[in-house]
Amino acid sequence: MTLTVTHCAPCFQGEWVWVDPGIGVPIGARVKLTDTGHQLLVDDEGKVTMAFLYYMLMHPTSVEGVDDMIRLGDLNEAGLLRNLLVRHRQGIIYTYTGSVLVAVNPYQELPLYTADQVRLYHGRRLGELPPHVFAIADTCYFNMRRHNRDQCCIISGESGAGKTESTKLVLQFLAAVSGQHSWIEQQILEANPILEAFGNAKTIRNDNSSRFGKYVEIFFNKDGAIEGARMEQYLLEKSRVCHQAMEERNYHIFYCMLAGMTTEQKKTLCLGNAAEFSYLKRGDCIVCDGRDDAKDYTRIRTALKILAFTETHCWEILKLLAALLHLGNVSFEGGVLSGCMTRLMSEFFVCFLQVQPAALAVSLTYRSFMTNRERVSKPLNSEQAADSRDAFVKAIYGKLFIWIVGRINSAIHKTPTNGPKYVRNSIGLLDIFGFENFDSNSFEQLCINFANEQLQQFFVRHVFKLEQEEYTKEDIVWKNITFSDNTDTLDLLAVKPLNVLALIDEESHFPKGTDVTMLNKMNRAHAKCNKYIPSKNTHDMEFGIRHFAGVVHYDSNGFLEKNRDALNSGILKLIEASTNTLLQQLFEKELSANVVKNLASNNRIVMTPKSSLRVSTLSGQFRQSLDSLMNALSKCQPHFIRCFKPNDDKKSMVFDRNLCIRQLRYSGMIDTIKIRKLGFPIRHTFKQFLQRYRVLLNTTVCDPKTVILIHCRSLGWKSIVLMEICSYLLFFYRLDHMYLLLLGSFLLLSVSFNQLQLGFERLQSTIRGRLARGRYLKELAAAVTMQSQVRGYLARKSYKSKREAVTVLQAHTRGMLARKTTNKMKTDASAKPEPVSEQEMVETMFDFLPNTVAVGGREGPAPEGFEVRLTTNAPEPVPIAVPEDQPVVDYDDENEEFSFTKFSALHFQGSATYSHIKQRLRQPLLYHEDEGDALACLTVWWIILRFMGDIAEPKLINQEPSAPTPSQNNLGQRQIRRLSNLVGLDQVLCNANELDPSKLDPSKLDPSQLLEALSVLVCPCRDEIYCQIIKQLVNNKNQKSSLRGWVLLSICLGIFPPTELLMQYLESFLGRGPSSYGPYCAERLRRIVANGERGEPPCWIELQAVKTKKTTQVSVALMDGLSVSLPVDSACTSAEVCQALAKKVNLKDIYGFSLYIGFCEKVWSLGSGGRHVMDAISQCEQEVRRKGEEEQHAPWRLYFRKELFTPWHDSSIDAVSTDLIYRQVIRGLKSGEYHSEKEDDFVQLAAMYYYVTFGSAISGENAKKVVEECITTELIETKSQGKLIQLVNAAHTQGPYINSRRSTDSVKGDVVDYARQKWPMYFSKFYEVTQMSGPPLPKSNFIVAINWNGISFQDEKEKKLIELSYPEVTGVNKSRIDSGQSVSLATLRGQFLLQSVDAGEMADLIQWYLEGLKERSVYAVALQDVNKQDDPTLLSYKRGDVLVIVKDGEYSPARGWIKGTNERTGNTGAISTDTVLVLPTLEKPSDTTLVRRQPGKEGGRGAQARGAGREKLWAASKEPIKQPLLKSLVVFLLSLTFPSPILKYMGDYPIKQVRQPIELTDQIFGPATQHVPLQDEVYCQIMRQMTSNITKRSQSESLGQGFWCCANDATISGIEVLRTKMSGGKLTLLSSGCSMEPRKLPPHQVEVDAIQQNSNQIFHKIHFPNDSTELFEVTSTTRIRDLVRNIAYKLILASADGYGLFMKTPNKVNFKSLSQLFGEIKKHFQGHCFSGAPATMPYLVIFMRKLWFNVTPGRDLTADLTFHFPQELPKYLRGYHKCTKEEMISLAGLLFRVKVDTDKSQFVMIPRMLKELVPADEMKTMSPEDWKKHIISSYNKQAGITLDEAKVAFLKGICHWPTFGCAFFEVKQTSEPSYPSIVQIAISKQGVSFIDPKTKELLVMHLFNRITNWSSGSTYFHMTIGNLVKGNSFLCETSLGYKMDDLLSSYVNMYEMQRQSVRPRNNSMFPT
Repeated sequence: MTLTVTHCAPCFQGEWVWVDPGIGVPIGARVKLTDTGHQLLVDDEGKVTMAFLYYMLMHPTSVEGVDDMIRLGDLNEAGLLRNLLVRHRQGIIYTYTGSVLVAVNPYQELPLYTADQVRLYHGRRLGELPPHVFAIADTCYFNMRRHNRDQCCIISGESGAGKTESTKLVLQFLAAVSGQHSWIEQQILEANPILEAFGNAKTIRNDNSSRFGKYVEIFFNKDGAIEGARMEQYLLEKSRVCHQAMEERNYHIFYCMLAGMTTEQKKTLCLGNAAEFSYLKRGDCIVCDGRDDAKDYTRIRTALKILAFTETHCWEILKLLAALLHLGNVSFEGGVLSGCMTRLMSEFFVCFLQVQPAALAVSLTYRSFMTNRERVSKPLNSEQAADSRDAFVKAIYGKLFIWIVGRINSAIHKTPTNGPKYVRNSIGLLDIFGFENFDSNSFEQLCINFANEQLQQFFVRHVFKLEQEEYTKEDIVWKNITFSDNTDTLDLLAVKPLNVLALIDEESHFPKGTDVTMLNKMNRAHAKCNKYIPSKNTHDMEFGIRHFAGVVHYDSNGFLEKNRDALNSGILKLIEASTNTLLQQLFEKELSANVVKNLASNNRIVMTPKSSLRVSTLSGQFRQSLDSLMNALSKCQPHFIRCFKPNDDKKSMVFDRNLCIRQLRYSGMIDTIKIRKLGFPIRHTFKQFLQRYRVLLNTTVCDPKTVILIHCRSLGWKSIVLMEICSYLLFFYRLDHMYLLLLGSFLLLSVSFNQLQLGFERLQSTIRGRLARGRYLKELAAAVTMQSQVRGYLARKSYKSKREAVTVLQAHTRGMLARKTTNKMKTDASAKPEPVSEQEMVETMFDFLPNTVAVGGREGPAPEGFEVRLTTNAPEPVPIAVPEDQPVVDYDDENEEFSFTKFSALHFQGSATYSHIKQRLRQPLLYHEDEGDALACLTVWWIILRFMGDIAEPKLINQEPSAPTPSQNNLGQRQIRRLSNLVGLDQVLCNANELDPSKLDPSKLDPSQLLEALSVLVCPCRDEIYCQIIKQLVNNKNQKSSLRGWVLLSICLGIFPPTELLMQYLESFLGRGPSSYGPYCAERLRRIVANGERGEPPCWIELQAVKTKKTTQVSVALMDGLSVSLPVDSACTSAEVCQALAKKVNLKDIYGFSLYIGFCEKVWSLGSGGRHVMDAISQCEQEVRRKGEEEQHAPWRLYFRKELFTPWHDSSIDAVSTDLIYRQVIRGLKSGEYHSEKEDDFVQLAAMYYYVTFGSAISGENAKKVVEECITTELIETKSQGKLIQLVNAAHTQGPYINSRRSTDSVKGDVVDYARQKWPMYFSKFYEVTQMSGPPLPKSNFIVAINWNGISFQDEKEKKLIELSYPEVTGVNKSRIDSGQSVSLATLRGQFLLQSVDAGEMADLIQWYLEGLKERSVYAVALQDVNKQDDPTLLSYKRGDVLVIVKDGEYSPARGWIKGTNERTGNTGAISTDTVLVLPTLEKPSDTTLVRRQPGKEGGRGAQARGAGREKLWAASKEPIKQPLLKSLVVFLLSLTFPSPILKYMGDYPIKQVRQPIELTDQIFGPATQHVPLQDEVYCQIMRQMTSNITKRSQSESLGQGFWCCANDATISGIEVLRTKMSGGKLTLLSSGCSMEPRKLPPHQVEVDAIQQNSNQIFHKIHFPNDSTELFEVTSTTRIRDLVRNIAYKLILASADGYGLFMKTPNKVNFKSLSQLFGEIKKHFQGHCFSGAPATMPYLVIFMRKLWFNVTPGRDLTADLTFHFPQELPKYLRGYHKCTKEEMISLAGLLFRVKVDTDKSQFVMIPRMLKELVPADEMKTMSPEDWKKHIISSYNKQAGITLDEAKVAFLKGICHWPTFGCAFFEVKQTSEPSYPSIVQIAISKQGVSFIDPKTKELLVMHLFNRITNWSSGSTYFHMTIGNLVKGNSFLCETSLGYKMDDLLSSYVNMYEMQRQSVRPRNNSMFPT
């Protein structure tokens, strides 16, 4: 540089100037005045000189230094150098040069790389904070995520400048900001220690010099998380293994191995210390200061574990390294091995290399080569043999390094599984060897410097060439800046013909080529090149190259040998013969190539590619790798870090000016600053510029070509200048791709300096105003807060005084009420009558009943043919014990929600109260519109008062009993009377029950008579009756009256239920009733509500049950002659009796069996439905009473019989059912129930009975018995008995079952089938009907008989009017007409409208038969033409074709598809159920029926199908589409996978097997969640199938509810169309889905089930630590954070902070992120098997506390009892805490109280309960008896506390321990030798503690801010403690690493959120 010399001039004290120190670059100096006034200069080095002259004054920016050297006023070498000096002395090592970071190696540790620094720089703009390597790393990460473009960071500099450390720091930062703490991140980080160990060494300039280059490419997914990496290595310096310069070491791994291995391992490998090995002491440097080789070895072994190197791999590596060391000690004498060395080799190498010693000796001392005819072996001298050995060693080490890099890549590089189109971004880090210039430079230095030339050219091209080319392309007037270009040097080395590397390669391929011939060729070829320095003479072997960093002279000796990099063929044969697997893997490529050569040498022609004829050289390989690297870098957006070293002595705070200025010059920093300063740092695309400055325009549309500029501009140039200058000052660092370039100085030309200053003043005033307003708002908020606090204090004070006054008032009121209650109790006690037991009163009340408990249904003779043996399995009567408590209710339920008191207040009329009275009512309690009903209610009140004995009985007038009417004589035909006709009690009793009024004596009044009268009043008065009874029970002090009231209430509860109005109040009343009647009445209420009201008054056996309060036993007769006793109650139905009986006799096929009742000679069916059994019994008793007999002796019987058969009945299914029907048939034959005109029918059935009873034996006596037991007496009398015996014998002898030896059960089945086929009318349901319309019949009133064979219309004489088979029935419907219920029966003969009382039952029975037959039918008729010739899956047929259904399970009828065969064509395929009609028949219908079943020629779906036009793209279709619906997806083939699942889900396409809906929804929505362009296509296809879809199923609607799955990415038009198709909850669901980010997974099973059920509600069971569970509603859009808050709100927790959801599976417990969707987590546990079937992993969702902060026992009782106590107790009992004996005794007392409460009888169990009271490891410190004594003492001291208080006291007892709230993990570690092998890790809010599990002593505790990184693998957990440069690594083995990882992340995130909440972010003024 040239500076003008200025003579001394007057200057001021302290001014800085530039002076010339004589080194070529000015330095800074400060003016100092002496006492005499003379000026002195004190320069930067502290030297004082006289101020004779100086160059010029120093710019202020150069005095203190700047962050960015572009801002320097002295833009020259001196300014740059001094800026770096000043900052270096201040300890600031980073400086910006625009976007280029300059890093000066401090040679000391600085506190700049902590986790806090990572968080500080993450997300900040470049330049917002001081320069830092983290800022460059964050810029790479930010640009990658923002622009989706790959980034690269090129770290360059000399050896020792700190490139490797910078690379590691960038890598650490990227792993930290990725935020996943994944195992893959840790594996990437742990690759560095391994590569450094095998590839780094101590050199003169650097203690950790990288002797290889590496390019690390880190891959990120779309969320910015690291998902893998790949490493490339370049040119390892293999010669260092054998030779080192003085003061240098070999690679670190050798020294670490010898220092860190155990004695046993070293003994096995015959190793000692490093000084014993020749390869390790040639540099005369064994120890490296500042490195701990033993500790590094532990670190290396840890890294190998993390990167999945097995113990076998590690041991094999150590064996090879030991072999190399031993090979280095081999010496040669005269070309042969010495004797001692031969013995050593036989011991070492047989074990390590696994080769023969003799073969090794030959391969090292001889070299074989091919001549024209044969292979010749040549002995080597000692030097050549040593070189051969060294070549062998270097080859092994080089191949081992490559193999290790490959293993690392296999661990960290994961191939994307998302398909070939999956794009992931990457950040590349280039850490390559720096420029080298030693005293002696060889071939390696040439390659290294060539690589640095390439990188310098990349930097120059990016910074200078591309920049200036951009200005030229934009037509900007620009004067090109001259810069240092190294293109000529690259041309010399590798570009132009006969370049240096090409000449070296060429000479390497000549067999006779030598280093001398190579050098001569280079001298001749490049003698005229100014970049090439030839050798001085023919004997000089050096040549020079003028590199960008200076001149380097290279010694050409050994160039060709190193470039060839070839092994002796003998050594390759030795390796091939080795049995060492790893050794052969290392040389696999060479061994395969050697095999090819051997084949060629054996006169075999081997065709090889032309390119492979020349052996690859080292320089060729390196150039190829370097070219691929440069191509990769050119595709990325580059970032540069220039590393400088301040001195060569590796000393801190020493700044070598000459060294630094040389680095500045060749790095191009000055030129970089010039172009950055003179160039255009602010760049916008036109679109960005318009968006940024649109506010300055008059219009939003401003075209420069058509609109004058003055019309567009509104604010003038001044505003533009102000805005752009501010932007320039804030954002000139951000360099994006630009098409519009602005220069601040260019705009400044349009305004004067005064105007600019005025603009800045306005800007300052605006900012000051904003700050003032901010201060005002803060002060205002503070004032409001203070006011609210004061008002709150005054309000609390006022409330406290009022509360004290109210307390005094309450105390006086309570005293008054207590005194009043006491006086009342005294009065009641004095008036209390003599107690009478309840049992005595009940016996007196029911003295009219029999004294013994009988089983009902055995009185009197049975009807003919229904006699049974009295064999029964009824239980013995149990004596009834009546409780002694008296049913007197002292009612006080005002505080209950459904109290009778509230009901009376709401619904009682007038002044009626809810309590007991003895007066008549003037009006009913409840309101009634009908006056007659009101009068009847008053009559009911009179009945109740008389029944309960609350009023005296009136005298009755004797009246003659009225004669019964004919209607009353018909059983079960009593008429309902209008209440308005009743005028008095006597008339009610007479009209209702035909009782003699003279018998109504009060002393003779019984419940039956009264309740028969009440049954007439039930319908309108049921609530009134209950209210009156309850009223008389409330506060009834009369014991007898109260007891009779409860009896009356229990009887009413067996007859009719209350209405909904009274139901809950009655339940509440019964719940407060006496124990003797309350539960009993509540059960009767439940039963009568469930089964419906009765139609008859109670019978005698019911009253008997009321007396005993037990169920009644009735006997039911079976057709096999046995009877079964069953318990029944008042509400019991025939269905319940049938089911109970079937269960008792083990009857499985229960259909068609009914309950029958027989009375005298009559038998009728009660069915198996809802008819009340007690009503039928009551009818029988009434009939007996009408005849003047006693009801209890009514001769009724119950029977269990077969009433109906199904058309598909199979007798072999249930043997019990078949036997009962068989017995019924035989009994019916004997009794004459079954008639037949053919006697052969009876004979055949008798023969079967013969075989069943007596087997194959033939005997006349047996035949006689058969005839007597099977044949009716009438037939025996008509035909002689002997004749019948002969016929039966003959039929039995000729029977087919005798010879076949069939089982009796199968013959019984034949009897049943015979009877079913022969007498279908005897197994029918009969209904009396009236024909209202339809085809004409002889009679309009007839009987409809329905059985398995069909439907028959008969008259009263059983003459058939018409008979219909089920194929002739086309439909049945039930309806209600004015005159009653009716059935519409559609048949092929017309449509019949039939009216019947049981029309509903009849329609249901016919419909059930039709559906069952269709389900089992295999015959169908085609309704329309279907032509699917192009689809082999579907069947083609014509309208009217008969199709035979194939039921092989291939298709699901429920989905609308069946498989069938066309009888006409014989083809088979899938059939849509919408196009066919399945016939209800099990046999092929007749031709007549088929003809009638033919579809009509007009109308119908077939006609519509024929008339259909072109397919509409917007309408539903069953044809799969051939291409996507959206034009934008025509080339997106993945969308073609959607139609088939959508059609299959909606039933529009057949599925060959029954598939779960979840499988189809996964196929539909799975690709759409992964590929955004497909989401609109899914919408369109689903909407298409929902439009004009005529399917009757609801799948289409259900699928529409699943739209939320990808709703967020739908187009606006798609959303609007969906809104037109949805409403209500579906639209809400869609809207909620649209407002959230897209889901990543399709819906899970529970969501699909909810969609299938057309429901939006999903309830999930949440488990809590105290073993309780609760259901909580979740939706498809519920996030875990919302669910956690909802749970905390429902549980009334003080705060939801610290709680979380855990998913517990059989293998692990996972915590789920609060931001995750709950549905996606459930989907994660639902995998799929290889067959495609869903496989759901069982799991539990647990809600518990995760983070233990702000936990104070006693503050939140719910949290303490539900979470804190059950979570902390197991930790205490496992012995994780350290506590004293006294504390354990006190806590044991509390835990014992929690277990037993106040039960002191459990004291004896304490020794057995110790494991639940005392920590496991402390139980043996005392004997069980001593523990018992101390625990009892502690228990007694804690008397008076409750269970909850004991739990809280336990928590208070342990909360002061430092381990309270910790999560404990026992792990195995080898990282820290001072720790035990088993360590207990405790994670709490304080940090991570390491505890000795035996002594429980704290080893160390690491605060969270000291833990810089952590991650977990399948069996490992890793932590980095300290800063990112020299942090300590801790690796432990545990299967719970995922828990530790998650817990650590949660605590760190919690503290980070708290930190951010209190620290305002430094937001920029003008956000982009």
